[in-house]
Amino acid sequence: MTVDFALRLASAAARVLAPSGGRVLIGKDTRLSGYMFESALEAGFVAAGVDVMLIGPLPTPGIAYMTQRLGCSFGVVISASHNAYQDNGIKFFDATGSKLSDAIESQIERAIDDPVMTQESQHLGRAVRIDRSRTQYQEFCASTIPAGMTLAGFKVVIDCANGAGYKVAPRVLADLGAEIVPIGCSPNGRNINDGCGSTAPELLQLTVPGVRAQVGLALDGDGDRVVMVDELGRCVDGDQLLYILAMARHRAGILRGPVIGTVMSNLGLEHALADHGIEFQRAQVGDRYVLAMLNESGATLGGETSGHILCLDKTTTGDGLVSALQVLAVMKSMGAGLAELAAPMRKYPQVLLNVRVARRFDPMTERTVVEAAAAVERQFKGRGRIVLRASGTEPLIRVMVEGYDPHLVKKGAREIAAVVEAAADRLAVTLARS
Repeated sequence: MTVDFALRLASAAARVLAPSGGRVLIGKDTRLSGYMFESALEAGFVAAGVDVMLIGPLPTPGIAYMTQRLGCSFGVVISASHNAYQDNGIKFFDATGSKLSDAIESQIERAIDDPVMTQESQHLGRAVRIDRSRTQYQEFCASTIPAGMTLAGFKVVIDCANGAGYKVAPRVLADLGAEIVPIGCSPNGRNINDGCGSTAPELLQLTVPGVRAQVGLALDGDGDRVVMVDELGRCVDGDQLLYILAMARHRAGILRGPVIGTVMSNLGLEHALADHGIEFQRAQVGDRYVLAMLNESGATLGGETSGHILCLDKTTTGDGLVSALQVLAVMKSMGAGLAELAAPMRKYPQVLLNVRVARRFDPMTERTVVEAAAAVERQFKGRGRIVLRASGTEPLIRVMVEGYDPHLVKKGAREIAAVVEAAADRLAVTLARS
């Protein structure tokens, strides 16, 4: 991604999302390149006659919320989420704070190669910084727990991955009365997600018991994911958090529709929910697919193992801080620790192997792979599961095996991976000959 691309993208987005002018909110995480792309987008939008509001570092879900709150035509986030600082990306939200449809995205893509639009001087947009408006998002987050509830008596370690949540997350927790111990809250443009945050919770796992905190929570770089750590220093992932939230809503009689996970969600989640008569459905990997299935089924709760949790009764998109607050509210109302709440869900042993290939292919179209997977699955006798899929971004075939017996899981994953590798080699030879 280059400055030129960002400028052309802004012009294309303005054509599609605000053809008669309008207002756009731009937020970002803490990457060094964010300033560069922010300026390029600002120039493209202003030139196209769109007014620009610059809110600075704010979690992606905060931009979704503030886009709607401020009555903007659309919102833009400059972030590469959980990736290293060298990467960056640009995401869009519509006026309702929802992700753009595939059809709208396609329109923008088709307009990217058009000349950059520049209005006459009297029709140019204006740009203004509204950094202080982030307090409105903080107030919204705090309002998602029951009225009158505080977090007084909780000592919470908060790891913001040196990312977009480094200002708002600690302030929300402190305003609610929690004693906070911040880590990963000192961004320098290059340390986002570097040995901290939801993708690297090891420091958090050491810190929570070290300072005798009740709980720890780790956001990712753009604040839409969260994993938590219990009082013993054990990581509680998105599947376990989803179980805790589903059970709390089930007990309160407010759980609507099935709980939605993905094909990668642990089988233990499905079985634990089934024990209480709660339906569980699986979407493809990716929050947009979880969201689509939630909307189709009229459900409100879903998420991924990575900690990208959607509470549609509270927000329009995945929000790591709001999800964490919902879990903290359950702990407070039940007087229970995180370890106790997560304990009834038994996680099945799971092995994920990545087989590097010269060219991605659908493993389920290869007879030898299908037969090997079926042979392994029979060994589990209904208490195991296999997922084979091509990575959407890398030349990899992902082999995931889980089941009740860790020995069978490891053995089965290795056997299937070997067959996948052999199939990939055969395909490479065939392509070379053709």
